[in-house]
Amino acid sequence: MPQIDANGIAIRYELEGPPDAPVVLLSNSLGTRLEMWDPQMQALTQRYRALRYDSRGHGASAAPPGPYSIELLADDALGLLDALGLGRVHFCGLSKGGMVGQMLGARHGERLLSLTLCSTACYMEPKHLWDERIEIANEQGMAGLADAVVERWFTEAFRAEPSIVVERVRQMILETPAQGYAACCAAIRDMDLRETIRAIDLPTLIIAGEQDPATPPAKAEEIRERIPGARLEVIPDAAHLVNIEQDVAFDASLLAFLDHQPR
Repeated sequence: MPQIDANGIAIRYELEGPPDAPVVLLSNSLGTRLEMWDPQMQALTQRYRALRYDSRGHGASAAPPGPYSIELLADDALGLLDALGLGRVHFCGLSKGGMVGQMLGARHGERLLSLTLCSTACYMEPKHLWDERIEIANEQGMAGLADAVVERWFTEAFRAEPSIVVERVRQMILETPAQGYAACCAAIRDMDLRETIRAIDLPTLIIAGEQDPATPPAKAEEIRERIPGARLEVIPDAAHLVNIEQDVAFDASLLAFLDHQPR
């Protein structure tokens, strides 16, 4: 997959779908890479142009020393659009990607057509939890984090099913550069968008997994009540990676929302 220089770093990306279709920019979660959106590609690219990328510190994008900030990660996304010569796009981000989307929507809403925020939050406490994850990543590498992360990201029932999906996600976590992961943990630790997102004036869909222990529906409600007109959908039988665990329901919600936006 190609790389491009954007906001001072090399970013790996993939752009696929009809060339004249509206673009949907997809932003990955902490500890994954653009392949986390594989379940959405078949449905999405039938009528949209999907732009996926590896966040700074993840996958094959650059992982310069941290700490990072949500503002910096949002600037990366904006820089990617500029480098590719793209104007206004739909945005869909999950977890950390949803935090990037909130910052983009509040500070650069003129570049977005709509906002879909999945399994995310506008503020994540307690801070010491993120300090602990940074310490583990720096001292033990991603092997010290992978099992606990997978347990939070999928329901017990889904993890018990015979499937290669969970193992693929585990491998993405293990292959994430520890330095990049720690730097993004710092960005989440230091983030407070509770007042910032009140400036968002875009069609906004919020999607939460009913059984998500990382960013439960209550966190989604905190976002919904701060963005005028935002709609919240809670998907049953799903934990954090709702787009993977309940891909059919997720795709239906996302496409129904996108299809109702002006083209």
